[in-house]
Amino acid sequence: MRAAICAVLLALLSSCTNVPLQQGSSLGTYAGMTASGGSLTKAKLRVNPPAVLAAQTVRIAPTSVENAGGSFDAKDLALLTNAVDRALCMGLIDRFKVVVASQPADLVVHATVTDIIATNRAVAATSTVATLGASVAMVPIPRIPIGLGGLSAEAEAVGQDGTQQAAMIWSRGANMLTTRARISSVGDAYSLSSAFGADFSRMLVKGQDPFKATSSIRLMQKIKASFGSEPKYDACKAFGPAPGIKGAVAGQLGLPPSWSDKGAAISH
Repeated sequence: MRAAICAVLLALLSSCTNVPLQQGSSLGTYAGMTASGGSLTKAKLRVNPPAVLAAQTVRIAPTSVENAGGSFDAKDLALLTNAVDRALCMGLIDRFKVVVASQPADLVVHATVTDIIATNRAVAATSTVATLGASVAMVPIPRIPIGLGGLSAEAEAVGQDGTQQAAMIWSRGANMLTTRARISSVGDAYSLSSAFGADFSRMLVKGQDPFKATSSIRLMQKIKASFGSEPKYDACKAFGPAPGIKGAVAGQLGLPPSWSDKGAAISH
């Protein structure tokens, strides 16, 4: 019985939106990248371990959008790109000192959203109602397996001499079990932004493929940040606090990201 349940759960988990790797034009070079990724994530990457591990300071350039902004509200896109920046900052503080735009840095990180698969808001609303009803009845149910969204993005870290020291192309789709339905066209992309930020920042922290490396994350620091506490460095304050408990409640209720995330604290 346990084996059967595990097989069903694995099948449901793998039932996610197929988001192909979408190469943009924001990286300095796409040469030398190798295929990687996990069970849910597709990726290509390259990293120069000696240069990345020697770096001590990093600056985050604001995430941009390429080829994905035409059919989405500008405010939603701003929340999405800021969420990527915030996730990068939360991951990079694990080893680096994150500095503001006016300060020099050993590495400059810049990410670009290259594609957004829109979440079907009507289906997301139906899933939310069904999930809330099942929660009252103490019966966990998966999300409706249609209308799921996804995110494709790329990022690079450039040294002081302008040479690319790390790069990643990344894509992932929402799935029925772990991605909460949000009644927003960018709901799933917003939810997946933290995974992208975590994967890329972990590559820089470890200087190796993040899908193969073991992680020694400072859990307490990350838990505090995720619940909206003051970030370790002033540079991270520009991206505003994480939605915290309010965000968790909003996710459970299927509310749009704007309900709990107020976006950037200052212009950056």
